[in-house]
Amino acid sequence: MLCRGLVERIGIGGTKLKHKRSDGHKYETVDESIVDHQAAIGRILEILVDPEHGVLRNLNGIEAVGHRLVHAGEKFNQSVLISEDVMSKLDECIEFAPLHNPANIRGIEASLANLPGLPNVGVFDTTFHINIPDYAFMYGIPYKFYRENGIRRYGFHGSSHYYVSQRAAEILGKDIKDLKVITCHLGNGSSIAAINGGISVDTSMGFTPLEGLIMGTRCGDIDPGVIFNIASREKMTVEEANDFFNKQCGVLGISELTSDMREIEEAAVAGNYNAQLALNVFHYRIKKYVSAYIGVLNGVDVIVFTGGVGENSHVTRQDSLCHMENLGIVIDNEINKSIRAKEAVISTNDSKVTVMVIPTNEELVIAMETERIIKEG
Repeated sequence: MLCRGLVERIGIGGTKLKHKRSDGHKYETVDESIVDHQAAIGRILEILVDPEHGVLRNLNGIEAVGHRLVHAGEKFNQSVLISEDVMSKLDECIEFAPLHNPANIRGIEASLANLPGLPNVGVFDTTFHINIPDYAFMYGIPYKFYRENGIRRYGFHGSSHYYVSQRAAEILGKDIKDLKVITCHLGNGSSIAAINGGISVDTSMGFTPLEGLIMGTRCGDIDPGVIFNIASREKMTVEEANDFFNKQCGVLGISELTSDMREIEEAAVAGNYNAQLALNVFHYRIKKYVSAYIGVLNGVDVIVFTGGVGENSHVTRQDSLCHMENLGIVIDNEINKSIRAKEAVISTNDSKVTVMVIPTNEELVIAMETERIIKEG
């Protein structure tokens, strides 16, 4: 990796550009001229070839651009070379992920405008889960809504679940085809996947990223009646209800403090009841999904923690898997406490299930998929 960086707060004031080279050199600036995605890509390209901060002599060093795309519906079952037909189908998928897909599309459009003629590849969050069986992805609604509207479980964080499951097999010196793996991607958005022989067979997120675990601001699994009740009580429109359950719930809603797990852990230690309750609910949901997926897989060989919370919070890892000795899961508390954002085995030597921490690398997956699609033509 030559460098990494980001542009945040595009078009809303206080726009920041952050850039870090592999040698540790950093460049950060506030740039109010970045008013949209096209301007953001333009500034990124300028930094990449900047004599002082850059990593490329000129833009000819860029051979292709890879994009993370959230939702493909059932229109794509693998990464794709971006074309007019693909862009049209992405537009049709906006209804599946209205909070994510429009921004993803703007990113592609900005790339095409700044680097005309260069191949662009879309890598979808959903395609790793495309082989989930029908009895696992169907909801208890009339079948016509799946047949006509594509309403089903899709799952997300696919690049992350794929990467850490493959990396776990590499670290352990095992063939992924011989392993039953449960991957826990835990961050502001969180999901868990059951992976059998390298194939995702179930995952906690659903039609949208709202289902599953409670998250930073998302409610996770909920009785639909609660949605109707609150929306009616608060006189919410559909759009307002969607915004509420995506942005005002989860650990933020329970703690009444923040969506930042680090701050919630600190508040819990200080004796804040709601902060501790938010942690307890979060950890309990993780335990329920892990236990359910052990049943789905008929056992488990490896459990992996990844994502910002999964990689850094020893509290979440310990509390989520405590009292599971009868299922063969035993955490080494001392090792667990010492691990932050690095690859490690945190289970005891006599644990029947290997528990690991593996930092995710979705960017690497996107780069590899981009190279593969370009080579395949």
